[in-house]
Amino acid sequence: MHTPHSAAPPPDSHLVALARQCLEDVDGLVGEWAGYVEPVRAPYSDLVSEPDFRDSARQAFELLLRTVARLPVPDDLAGVSERVGEERARQGVPLDALLAAARVDFRVVWGALVRRAGDEGRAELVTSAYHVWEAVERHVTAIMTAYQRTILEMGRRTEDERRLWFTRLLDSGGRNPTVVRDAALALGFQAAGRFLCAVAPGGGEAPLRRAAHTLRTLGVPLQQQAVAADMVLVAQLGPRVTAEVVLARLDGTPCGVSPVVTGLTEVPHAVSLATATARVLPDHAAGPRRLEDSWLDVLVHRAGDLGGDLAADVLGGLYKAVPPAEAERLLETVRVHLSGGGSVADTAAALYCHRNTVQQRLTRFAELTGRDPRHPEDAALVILALSAGRFGGL
Repeated sequence: MHTPHSAAPPPDSHLVALARQCLEDVDGLVGEWAGYVEPVRAPYSDLVSEPDFRDSARQAFELLLRTVARLPVPDDLAGVSERVGEERARQGVPLDALLAAARVDFRVVWGALVRRAGDEGRAELVTSAYHVWEAVERHVTAIMTAYQRTILEMGRRTEDERRLWFTRLLDSGGRNPTVVRDAALALGFQAAGRFLCAVAPGGGEAPLRRAAHTLRTLGVPLQQQAVAADMVLVAQLGPRVTAEVVLARLDGTPCGVSPVVTGLTEVPHAVSLATATARVLPDHAAGPRRLEDSWLDVLVHRAGDLGGDLAADVLGGLYKAVPPAEAERLLETVRVHLSGGGSVADTAAALYCHRNTVQQRLTRFAELTGRDPRHPEDAALVILALSAGRFGGL
């Protein structure tokens, strides 16, 4: 049992007596209340059954009247406000509608007290209105607090479930149809949808979080969570949400971006490709970089020590044969030549020197390394070696 108490002076005996009379007709008060709140209840009438609706109201009125009447509150009534708030949150009842219905309690209780007070007792009753209002407000506040706490807990649980299913999807490699189906339901994705994945390496998660927030405001179905040391974002594309739209929101976010894939089964592989692209982001990267623009670096990086061996074999002797300044000059000429169209004239124009000078430098490079960048096969090998040298610090 719980005994009501308040810091304010207790209600006078007249109010207490009237409240006890009202307790004898709680069902009548519930019927009156149900009539008042029917328009408010209409939008969520299918969420709460009629017996549940009336039973919770009956308990609430009994709690309020016992509080005003200074009567002990049975244990099963003491937590009715919190139970209503929690249950309605889980049932999906809008909070504003719930609170509007709860505040009608004052109108119904006060009306019942006034009727019983009669003409002679109404003036005296007005001085005690505070006690009725206070009891209703405590009830409403407890409902709201429990509702908000439940929504927060549900949100955390839902997010935990989303993270769990996304992890399961990645771990399964998209090969388990049951996991793919359940992950689609948990994540709000279409299993046959089209997806774009972005990965920001450790330390760069803040910009990706901001990009995810912006995409959510556009209504883009997405999942964003940490995977190992990286932050991963998977966005489902649609008619109005193209890859270009997502990339525009990723502007200013250093991250690796996968090709667009079709089907949730392909997302684990797309995440892997985006992660591989993130691993080769240049130090000066200030935005997203697609895999299709990074294949060479990704392949060399994946080669590991073999890439370092390639760089050392093709380029290592250059620094042993000539002074560092000359080696850098030859490498710059080769880089410009290979990054352009392979035209000596274009290379000369880009370097502001004579085409004969370019020819001499390319010839000199070929003599020192055994690889002539003017020949297609040698050029491909030199390109790989230059890329591997960037990662190996050569």
